[in-house]
Amino acid sequence: MEKENHREIALTQMRNSVQKLGSSTGKYGDPTLMRFLIARSMDSEKAARMFVQWQKWRATMVPNGFIADSEVPDELEPRKIFLQGLTKDGLPLLVIQVRKHFPSKDPLQFKKFVVHLLDKTIASSFRGSEVGNEKLTAILDLRQISHKNVDVRGMITGFQFLQAYYPERLAKLYILHMPGFFVSVWRMVSRFLEKATLEKIVIVTNEEEMKNFVKDIGEEVLPEEYGGRAKLVAVQDVTVPQLEDASR
Repeated sequence: MEKENHREIALTQMRNSVQKLGSSTGKYGDPTLMRFLIARSMDSEKAARMFVQWQKWRATMVPNGFIADSEVPDELEPRKIFLQGLTKDGLPLLVIQVRKHFPSKDPLQFKKFVVHLLDKTIASSFRGSEVGNEKLTAILDLRQISHKNVDVRGMITGFQFLQAYYPERLAKLYILHMPGFFVSVWRMVSRFLEKATLEKIVIVTNEEEMKNFVKDIGEEVLPEEYGGRAKLVAVQDVTVPQLEDASR
């Protein structure tokens, strides 16, 4: 009961703080606002600032409410990202095959691609309309990568977007087949990650961890390449309900 009261007080204070910052929480429900509060350790003023910054960013970055395939053709073309349906926990599964990725020559298109992926993955779990607290699970597959595939700036951009604009959307990220040369790269990228993000990342390194990974996700949705029974489905081949701005 006390926890519930604390939550209600924090939500009310956050709404008031957002208004003082010249914005409104009008069309957003408690689950959306709670994501910002949790990301800011239930500090309503910090959560309100984060929320308003997110609103401004969405208005600039995603003026139509979603990023269409036609805005990110170069990033979609290699068919390196897959959207697999829902895990055992009911979360959408995003698979990234890094061996098909090369650092982008168009940084703005890459940023739009990150938004496109995150929005589409989250929207794929909607049952009708959005609740606001949906999360996603991701696999970063580093099998057969070479130095040409390493994109430190791209990885940092992806994580920074997740942390700043998609708070509490990541449930778990599994990193598979990390080669020795990538360890120093990961160490560098990790410096940009918040503690809460790092705690959601699992680097799978042995057979026991691989078994747990398959069990956690579920064989039905996990592609055959990773010990499951499903076929890979490229993100551009997946249809999701129309993405609307109120829902990110």
